[in-house]
Amino acid sequence: MVHIENLKFGYRKGTYLFDDLNLSLKKGSVYGLFGVNGAGKTTLIRQIAGLLFPVGGKVSVDGLESRHRHVEMMRNMFIIPEEFWLPGLSIEKYVKIHHGFYPDFNNEVFENILKEFEVGLTQKLDKLSYGQKKKFMIAFGIATNCGLLLMDEPTNGLDIPSKSQFRKIMAMHINYERCVMISTHQVRDLASIIDYVIVLDHGKIRFLESTEAITNNFSFSLITGHTDSEVLYSEDVFGGKAAIVKSAGRHTEIDFELLFNGVIKNAEGLNKAIKGGSYE
Repeated sequence: MVHIENLKFGYRKGTYLFDDLNLSLKKGSVYGLFGVNGAGKTTLIRQIAGLLFPVGGKVSVDGLESRHRHVEMMRNMFIIPEEFWLPGLSIEKYVKIHHGFYPDFNNEVFENILKEFEVGLTQKLDKLSYGQKKKFMIAFGIATNCGLLLMDEPTNGLDIPSKSQFRKIMAMHINYERCVMISTHQVRDLASIIDYVIVLDHGKIRFLESTEAITNNFSFSLITGHTDSEVLYSEDVFGGKAAIVKSAGRHTEIDFELLFNGVIKNAEGLNKAIKGGSYE
């Protein structure tokens, strides 16, 4: 669905944030794009959406270069940015004006998600809180039924119950016909809904693996003493060390925060443990 080939891009001449970056995203998968602030997550999403242009290389969606923003591409893609402006219209009026841009828009899905989020159809968009605006954007984006859904920090501004609702909604409405990329630095927010983990650090992809491969190759556990297992990364916690160890057939729940920290500190070791070499 998305193909990035030898992408070069920088905000200043002669300085590249992305230097020959390669990445492919496929339908039927939810990708969690993790990274600290400034790692390049938002820039990558904007490149895919055609809001920023490569200095070198190519970014395409379904074979169409993003930079040209073809109608066929735009009607099948929706981006939820971290920061956005909404007009002083009621939600009903906004949908009436804009839903026609998306031929597969499902009004029933839209209204059900708003109901789940406890946001009323008659409310004025510019009067909503930041968190309520986020809920509206999430509802509208999912209801478009676009093949490609890009979300930049969608859980920012959501309280704890709303984050739980977000995960539930995503699980209900994302299917094998859609490709979703969700950017966040709050790694725990996406724990139950992603199929692939992408860790971006200083403009480079340090790690890209399926949650299945991670579960099959790593165990996440608390170490309180000596262990015969191969420790790939550990950090001090109350009562011992939280550790990523080479799995010996024992499957554990993925600790996404620990995994992220491990990749930042020991990407080479984690990549070799899965595939015998680094991602790049």
